[in-house]
Amino acid sequence: MADYYERLGISRDATTEEIKRAYRKLALKYHPDRNEGSREAESRFKEVTEAYEVLRDPEKRSTYDRYGEQGLRGSPGFGGFDFSDAIEIFMRDFGGFGGFEEIFGGRRGGRSGRRDPGKGPTIRVRLPLTLKEVRTGVTKKIRVALLEPCGGCEGSGASPGTSPTPCRNCGGTGEERHVQRSVFGQFMSVGPCRVCGGEGRTIEQPCPECRGEGRVNKDRELEVEVPAGVGSDNFLTLRGRGNAGPRGGPRGDIIVLLEVQDDSRFLRDGENLLHELSITFSQAALGDEVEVPTVDGTVRMTIPAGIQSGEILRLRGQGLPGLHGRGRGDQLVRVRVWTPQHVSPEQERILEELRELETPPPQGAERGEEKGFWAKFKEAFS
Repeated sequence: MADYYERLGISRDATTEEIKRAYRKLALKYHPDRNEGSREAESRFKEVTEAYEVLRDPEKRSTYDRYGEQGLRGSPGFGGFDFSDAIEIFMRDFGGFGGFEEIFGGRRGGRSGRRDPGKGPTIRVRLPLTLKEVRTGVTKKIRVALLEPCGGCEGSGASPGTSPTPCRNCGGTGEERHVQRSVFGQFMSVGPCRVCGGEGRTIEQPCPECRGEGRVNKDRELEVEVPAGVGSDNFLTLRGRGNAGPRGGPRGDIIVLLEVQDDSRFLRDGENLLHELSITFSQAALGDEVEVPTVDGTVRMTIPAGIQSGEILRLRGQGLPGLHGRGRGDQLVRVRVWTPQHVSPEQERILEELRELETPPPQGAERGEEKGFWAKFKEAFS
């Protein structure tokens, strides 16, 4: 199947406005009301809408560009995308009372223009993570302040014992029609009812607990499953677990922004970790067995005799897992030979004897240091 950019017929550097124009053109072409219920058109309509919904969102688009469609589908919050989702997205951005009823030859199925109660607004929360949690994946609990359905009116917004009534201004249709006369003739426009806001009903006696909103503020504790291998550029979408909509409207979403905390022992480069290890001159010259910290604890590592300052050793599999189980990185240990600034008289005597015996270093030995820290780090992967 073509990727999202190919589905919309746009380049990978297309602007948001170009994405929107391309989708609108294709959505009108394949909309089921224009294709007499064609299954093929319905399938194409769903495909282009799914592509549009991802590419219009900068965060989702960035994730898709890095990991592809599987990167989105494998993470929580991006489940099955069905035809009803496509219709909702199309009507959200291009439908409503903007004249699309006339484009499609009348209202769908003879329904009135009454607007359903709105969806609850999306909220964003930040979730800090440690490198150890990134390595294993984790289920964390978060507390969020949400708008919950009112218990007094069961979300209707009407005082207990009463119920919303059809709007007297629009007769329950949710629409108002306005006729204007001009030298060119008579024109009629249709818009949402000014009294009920398009819902087709009004509340004569608002619930005293929620004041007619149908929802109240409450703190909730939610569980968030964080997969292994995530980074601070990733996020999770908890669909339908956010704020309740007004007067019985559907719940909105929660966007969980992941923030991987820095660990002073390591530098992260994707799935690999870098640790700098200081050793003494005698350890560098003679070799040694040392303990090296890792995300999970410590491991024993052999320092080979004659190692030079700046050389990099590899601990395979001690890095971080790839997102969605794509392998596991390594931990690279950069050796730094430590030079003491103060020595005891005994140490000074021994070093003086060594100076008389040691041979001078080869010319150009310092060039390895001139390559720079990150250059040598990158060389370890080539």
